[in-house]
Amino acid sequence: MKSLFVGNMSFQTTESELRDLFAPFGQVTRVHMAMDRETGRARGFAFVEMPNDAEAAQAMTALDGKELGGRNLKVNEARPKGEGGAPHGPRNFSGPSGGRGPGGGGGRGKGGGGGRDRFSNEDYRESARQPREPRW
Repeated sequence: MKSLFVGNMSFQTTESELRDLFAPFGQVTRVHMAMDRETGRARGFAFVEMPNDAEAAQAMTALDGKELGGRNLKVNEARPKGEGGAPHGPRNFSGPSGGRGPGGGGGRGKGGGGGRDRFSNEDYRESARQPREPRW
């Protein structure tokens, strides 16, 4: 069983079109098109599963770069979830503490800021709370 990643697809491409495209190379077990949760429309990539590894490799070489729906498809072997693309989670640019030395975040004059934790509670801990402006 080999899973293939099909990318750079037109948003109008359907599962049946994809199945028909891969069918000449062998049996297609499953076609999974990634859909956007909010809009319900295709996200432009899919996964095609083929039981025979040799047929899958043949389909991969033949269809990589082939035009479908006005776009050149990108077909390669799908990687397991953990290995793929860009890393998710906090984006630290210079070491585990984000370049601020030990202790991380910080208030004014304690190592600059930038990013999500730019305004922390530490900034306002000593000052009196400002009254809220009334909402008329």
